[in-house]
Amino acid sequence: MHAVLVFLLETLAFLLVGSALLRAWMNQLRINMSGQPGRFVMAMTHWLVGPLRKLLPRSVVQSRIDWGSLVAALLLALAYGVLWVLLQTVLNPVLMAPALLMAVPVLAFKLLLRVMLQGLMVLLLGYAVLSWVQPMSPVMALLERLCAPILQPIRRIVPPIGGVDLSVLVLIVLLQIGLILLA
Repeated sequence: MHAVLVFLLETLAFLLVGSALLRAWMNQLRINMSGQPGRFVMAMTHWLVGPLRKLLPRSVVQSRIDWGSLVAALLLALAYGVLWVLLQTVLNPVLMAPALLMAVPVLAFKLLLRVMLQGLMVLLLGYAVLSWVQPMSPVMALLERLCAPILQPIRRIVPPIGGVDLSVLVLIVLLQIGLILLA
């Protein structure tokens, strides 16, 4: 039962934090939020991002960086850490809650990193599959806009081999190494 509760908590946290981070990335790239996945991330995060934008100073809200979404991702990650600690202390009363509370920032930071790495991996896998199967798909254009800024530095180093762009594969391997080091 313990593993199921932890799984459900991590899934919900991944979905919420991932939505907030994707919203920030899409806003950074000036991608229209009226289509998918924009409508989805707006629906998932507006309950928190909207009020946060009202609380943030005007100069911060008007900057190019979507601080409302980034602060929301951070707060959601911290909430995950607190809930994880509470779950551990309820299921194992021997553990000391005050000592575990010191782990909350570490848990939040690891969650943020993991969601960024895994979320980017999902985008890259979708991009790679569609580039082979349906390169003219409307979704492909969106994935290209989301992935290109991250792939560009690798494309400068790794040339296409036989007309095949290996930058996605190289980045997926690097992301996987990052996830291994994070664990």
